Amino acid sequence: APPTSISVLAADTPAPFSRYQAQNFTLVCVVSGGKPAPLVYFKRDGEPIEATPLPEPPAGASSWAPRNLLLRDLDDTKVPKSLAADSELGVGNPFPTADPPRGLAAERDSVTESIPETVVSREFPRWVHMAEPIYYFRHTHAPVSDGTVEARATLTWTLNPQIDNEALFSCEVKHPALSMPMQSEVTLVAPKGPKITMTPTRARVGDTVRILVQGFQNEVFPEPLFTWTRVGSRLLDGSAEHDGKELVLERVPAELNGSMYRCTAQNPLGSTDTHTRLIVFENPNIPRGPQDSNGSLPGHCGFRFVLALTLTVILELT
Repeated sequence: APPTSISVLAADTPAPFSRYQAQNFTLVCVVSGGKPAPLVYFKRDGEPIEATPLPEPPAGASSWAPRNLLLRDLDDTKVPKSLAADSELGVGNPFPTADPPRGLAAERDSVTESIPETVVSREFPRWVHMAEPIYYFRHTHAPVSDGTVEARATLTWTLNPQIDNEALFSCEVKHPALSMPMQSEVTLVAPKGPKITMTPTRARVGDTVRILVQGFQNEVFPEPLFTWTRVGSRLLDGSAEHDGKELVLERVPAELNGSMYRCTAQNPLGSTDTHTRLIVFENPNIPRGPQDSNGSLPGHCGFRFVLALTLTVILELT
């Protein structure tokens, strides 16, 4: 029986981007429906990958990944300026880093303001080496109740964002019942150009505002990790940050007018920040009280008015 399905996914995702230390990355190829077990192998940019085979883990053991694949894990981003100056004169040859991101524009339009992303995915760490990576390969298979076999192949190496970004990896399968190899492929890509929408587009005091990441200018793999923060302050619920594609602000007060929110989208290949500013308009259904100059919600205004009226009546009766 030939295999019926093949897929490639990234292990341990979503995961953050690190510009300070090397990290391992693992691709998993899952092949189902074949009998007997198929032969599974990986290619990079169409070329077969020569990988070091790893033994199967003991029965009942958790998923295993090699550690410390990079022998030299030196963080040159914290080198003193004096040493950095020596490097510029010819002592050593560290990779240059990108210019720091520019400041945010202070202007805003009448509704909401989407500020272009600040791309930091090109700010590669100096420990990155241009040498060819060392790959580690493991192949396992498990019988299924219908008599077929599920085969799993993993490819692990020390990720290098400088050369692995936009690299094409394919998993190919050979089987006696197949006239030609079956394959599935993925391209490793850092997130770029998040598309953010805000509803309602014209937020008023008391509305529930939803800010959502709908997609990117490119196809991103592996799955990104999303983190929301409010620039210069905490979020409306008092937390420092929020994880997920959507940020919900319940019953926004007027005090949030002009506040700016940052969405950080990252995967092991890179990270990018996108900002949007919230403009809150007055709500005609929520009239302002005479003592409510900051546009707070009507419940507080009405409570103060009732309390003052009650005190006045009590004083008159006494």
